[in-house]
Amino acid sequence: MKWLILAFVFVPIAEIALLLYSGSAIGIFPTILLIIITGIGGAYLAKRQGLKAWTELRTRMATMETPGNAIIDGVCIFFGGILLIMPGFITDIAGVLLLFKGPRKLLRPLIVAWLYRKMKKGQIVIR
Repeated sequence: MKWLILAFVFVPIAEIALLLYSGSAIGIFPTILLIIITGIGGAYLAKRQGLKAWTELRTRMATMETPGNAIIDGVCIFFGGILLIMPGFITDIAGVLLLFKGPRKLLRPLIVAWLYRKMKKGQIVIR
């Protein structure tokens, strides 16, 4: 929880600093245009990838397979879409990384380990 509070403080500070630097380096209007383009493109990519993840989840459930990876992919795509819609370059980079399969494969073991630790402590209960 402490890292979440730090993220809510330091990420906006870094985003504002980077936006100010970008505004002075390439201009205000190109910076605003980049923010708008990444927001629209991010929403499109998130929708497209989200539909793929939803289809995979439905297929796994229909064949009685465990949907573990499909659920993790869906959550990553959801957060990636949210990060892309938020204005800023740092959140856009993180959002793009969450939308593509390669970076998600690298993150998946970390997420599974985190979930396992929470379950072992009794903080997450699955019935």
